[in-house]
Amino acid sequence: MSDAASTVELSKPAYLRQGRGYPLVLVHGYLGGAAMWRRQLEALSADFDVIAPELPGYGDSHAALAEASIEDYARQVLALLDDLGVYRFHLLGHSMGGMIVQQMAAVAPDRVTLLICYGTGPLGALPNRFETIDQSRERLSQEGVKPTARRIAATWFTAGETARDYDACVALGESVSTASAMAGLTAMENWDGRAALAGIAQPTLIVWGDKDRSYGWQQPEALWKGIANSNLAVMPGCGHNAHMENPELFNTIVHDFLTEETDNALS
Repeated sequence: MSDAASTVELSKPAYLRQGRGYPLVLVHGYLGGAAMWRRQLEALSADFDVIAPELPGYGDSHAALAEASIEDYARQVLALLDDLGVYRFHLLGHSMGGMIVQQMAAVAPDRVTLLICYGTGPLGALPNRFETIDQSRERLSQEGVKPTARRIAATWFTAGETARDYDACVALGESVSTASAMAGLTAMENWDGRAALAGIAQPTLIVWGDKDRSYGWQQPEALWKGIANSNLAVMPGCGHNAHMENPELFNTIVHDFLTEETDNALS
């Protein structure tokens, strides 16, 4: 596909797709959506067939029944790729999406050629987060989705509510139902991927913004130390949504890793 395309079917998850070449799948995080990858779709589609699914309950799939486990999210993304006829692919996940791609690599290792874990970690309980999962659940129950989306999105950027893409993130978060937001918290809280790290054999890149308030250093460090064939890229002065704060640097890091490792991974 040469131009950006959005596909929505009532019975299937929506997705954005742009470009030609080897497939690259981008999985968004909690209260996010495929539109958060807009600059990556534009930059990386020159060399890759970039596919950005909407998780159930999010974005253009907001009316779908949300999953309540990372394992179910992973199965649904794999099922979408089956429907698209995409068997092997590079895989990048952000935040909760980073947990999902770790799960995908664990259950379908022959399908994932290169792995990028960005702004994420192997433990879904999120130690050292700006607030605990229980606190997020309680505030979501008391305040509702819209205030929650605005409050949490502000923590994703070093500039908070004045960040360039803050409003776009809020709009995506506000479209999520309370049930879907609750399901996402439960999915993260109940997931622990630490035991699977030693089994990840794909060349892996870990990307982290050093001002990330959602995932403290211990999380990317655990990925870096736990995955044998891994490299670490730290983006200075960036928060949780580093791909939106400094898309030029983020896209360069990702593109360089993919182009340098693709030949070896496919040989």
